[in-house]
Amino acid sequence: MKLDQVKAAITGGASGLGYAVAERLIQEGASVALLDVQDDKGAAAVEALGARARYFRTDVTNEEGVSGSLTAASIVIGGINTVINCAGVLGAGRVLGKQGPMPLAQFESTIRVNLVGSFNVAKAGAQIMQSNAAGDDGERGVIINTASVAAFEGQIGQAAYSASKGGIVGMTLPMARELARFGIRVMTIAPGIFMTPMAGGMPDEVKASLEAMVPFPSRLGEPAEFADAVCFILQNRYMNGTTLRLDGAVRMQPK
Repeated sequence: MKLDQVKAAITGGASGLGYAVAERLIQEGASVALLDVQDDKGAAAVEALGARARYFRTDVTNEEGVSGSLTAASIVIGGINTVINCAGVLGAGRVLGKQGPMPLAQFESTIRVNLVGSFNVAKAGAQIMQSNAAGDDGERGVIINTASVAAFEGQIGQAAYSASKGGIVGMTLPMARELARFGIRVMTIAPGIFMTPMAGGMPDEVKASLEAMVPFPSRLGEPAEFADAVCFILQNRYMNGTTLRLDGAVRMQPK
């Protein structure tokens, strides 16, 4: 898919990795719909990105809300041929903490936002994209989900988070196989330690210790590098049904 032909719905698009993707795609001539729950940041993002960006307040866990937002976005930006799931929560907590076992609601909420939310947006996007005109190789759309290296090397305190991201990795291939008949590709990116709003407030010594864990380059990933990976996937039609690690060769330790 040529980047100037992209019409993308991006969850978590008002900040962090999602905003970096939106910014890059706008630079390449694409149109984007930012799906988020941060109204102030959404308004600021649209002002910064310009006329080819629109904001839609969207809770990714709400089935009707997601369907409505994508339908509206398709009308406003002239279609949807790309869905990029960047919305997520950290959901840190020990199974057995000082205050006792993790409340089940905490585990469920992390799974609901990260995994169920990604599936919810992906299937609503596929519903729209199946009716797109076929392009080269019969392509009608691309879905890109965001997992994490925690899907493979979850640390202590990441049981819920790792389970949610592991679920995203696990659904990538079967979803790609199923949607192949419509010409819709499905990919997942598993970033390592990135400089996002979640990491922005960390003390310098914590940041330095995290950077030291990364073999090369020994630093946190930049959101623009995540956007580069998204663009590579969009342009390479043979990328399908797999998870791309983007991590500087880091392998997370138990804690």
